[in-house]
Amino acid sequence: MISNAQIHFNDAGTPVADNFDDVYFSNDDGLAESDYVFFEQNNLPERFENHPRPHFVIAETGFGTGLNFLNSWRRFQQKTEHASVERLYFISFEKYPIKLADLRQALEAWPTLTSLSEQLCDKYPMALQGCHRLEFDNGKVILDLWFGDVQASLPQISYKEKGLVDAWYLDGFAPSKNPDMWQQPLFDAMAHLSQSKATFATFTAAGFVRRGLQQAGFECKKVKGYGRKREMVVGRLEHATTNHTTPLYFQQNKAALEHVAVIGGGIASSCLIYHLAKRGVATTLFCEDNALAQGASHNRQGAVYPNLQSEFGIPSEFYAHSFLYALRFYQTLANQGYQFAHQWCGVLLQSVTAAKQQQHQKIATSSLYPEQLIRPVTEKQAQNIANIDTPYGGLFIEQGGWVSPPELTQAVYDAAHDLTPHTTQFNAYIEKLEHTQNGWYLTSKDKTYGPFSDVFVCAGEHSDRFEQTSDIGIHGVRGQVSHIEAGEASEKLSTVICHKGYFTPSENGEHCMGATFEKHSKSRAVTEQDNVINREQVSQYYDGTEFDKSLGQVKSAKAAVRCCFNDHTPMVGQVQDKDDIIQAYQNIGKGKFYDYSEQKYPHKGLHIVTGFGARGLCTAPMVTEHLVASLLDEPVPFSERVHEALHPARLYIRDLIRNKI
Repeated sequence: MISNAQIHFNDAGTPVADNFDDVYFSNDDGLAESDYVFFEQNNLPERFENHPRPHFVIAETGFGTGLNFLNSWRRFQQKTEHASVERLYFISFEKYPIKLADLRQALEAWPTLTSLSEQLCDKYPMALQGCHRLEFDNGKVILDLWFGDVQASLPQISYKEKGLVDAWYLDGFAPSKNPDMWQQPLFDAMAHLSQSKATFATFTAAGFVRRGLQQAGFECKKVKGYGRKREMVVGRLEHATTNHTTPLYFQQNKAALEHVAVIGGGIASSCLIYHLAKRGVATTLFCEDNALAQGASHNRQGAVYPNLQSEFGIPSEFYAHSFLYALRFYQTLANQGYQFAHQWCGVLLQSVTAAKQQQHQKIATSSLYPEQLIRPVTEKQAQNIANIDTPYGGLFIEQGGWVSPPELTQAVYDAAHDLTPHTTQFNAYIEKLEHTQNGWYLTSKDKTYGPFSDVFVCAGEHSDRFEQTSDIGIHGVRGQVSHIEAGEASEKLSTVICHKGYFTPSENGEHCMGATFEKHSKSRAVTEQDNVINREQVSQYYDGTEFDKSLGQVKSAKAAVRCCFNDHTPMVGQVQDKDDIIQAYQNIGKGKFYDYSEQKYPHKGLHIVTGFGARGLCTAPMVTEHLVASLLDEPVPFSERVHEALHPARLYIRDLIRNKI
């Protein structure tokens, strides 16, 4: 579990870390020191003008109060309109994140940064281990804030080619105060993650630091320090290593992203279009229906909450960070004036069975999650939260709630169009995909579209209808949600409650309850039997309560298909070809993870985005952001292990390891 920093403010008003007995920034002028030591000594003003890539990556070894980030953001905003760099990535690590109240107080010292520091504080994340992606200026400035020990976090960063980082801010408390950080593995990891010509700057001139950086491959020199400090060290890595964290079979084949087609019409499609649009990439959307969100995204109210476990394995990391990113994303849209019905009223997970109670108890005692994310509640506390006579305790996810999926899908779609205009073809059922030397062509019953450099298939349960995607292994799970008339007691429900299914607060006099779970079905037919099942399920757990007694009649219902894979994880990335995988990596079946053949990528430029199950509202925003960043060789928000779990090659590689193919 991540612990917050314990700090106090000295007589000069400077924050001091109690555990390290060291200040977070200079008592004299911390902002000027940050600008001189890190921004200027890495020669960033000139490099922003002439950088070979449209994005620039800074990495920092101690976030602290965020002063270095805020100054870099401020200076990035001051670059000329002719600068080659369009987006700034700032990756920072913090073992003991400062509490929000302390952060606000510390940043009050810099009134020139107020507009930026307020935005940082508004999005500042809870103390949860892993990478928190915070976006500012419509995605032009991205902060990846890794909570955890830097030595443990650096190996988790996913990248595929020769490094990632262009400039290092080697910061943190003084080596004498924080010796655990200033070690050779840190310097080696810096070199491992660096691009060729990457630079670093650090406030210290300690000899062992300089020698350690030289041993890692950096050329180092001493320069004049800031203020009363006589010397500091700067340097450069002339040639990046050829190492990478991502195995070849999980690397993302770089996309052209010049003229892009998206097949779909739900929340994942809109999120994908948005993340492309904020990078200036225009798209053409092909939707088989006459309007957006007619498939799995068409329910009136969808619950938004993460699926957490008592261990912080891949699923918990994936869902927790996806959930927090989605909340920030949706709130930003709302703040910008995009309209969609929603209510962050919390989600109450009820311990309705002995098995549920045991599961909830394990999560509550795991000490993995901050109470801001999830906390145990007694029966009495649950009643106070829900404002109904519920007979169960459980877990409460305070920041969760519900949204209207169709309205949200439209809002994200509109926001994307405002960033970079896109076009949409409604009633366009694409039957065939064909790859030629000119690009990809999409064929419907009476028309062919193209060419496109890249095609993204986000068609839910229909994503396997093309020849190139027919064996991805997707299956449908049909679910029906019933709309039941609210009564006097149920009208008071003030949070989403989850038992075996879910039940939402009243909206326009009706609740959503459900959903049924019919495996291996792609039918969207509404049945009266499923309405009965949904109603009986509520009565099963709340029989005898005023809440249950007050409910009226089922007025209507909607059925949709959750699309899933056997490992219950979305599939996101370059569409793989089974024969290509077997040919390239056949040695894996012999237990040899080396001597691979070259992968041919016969479906280059074709990408799959599907398999969200019942959690698309929670996961689609960050999953699609991760995909687009990966395709453009930008830093990605998911760790390497989550990236591998999402990649379409994973199922084939597992079968090769098990000698099943």
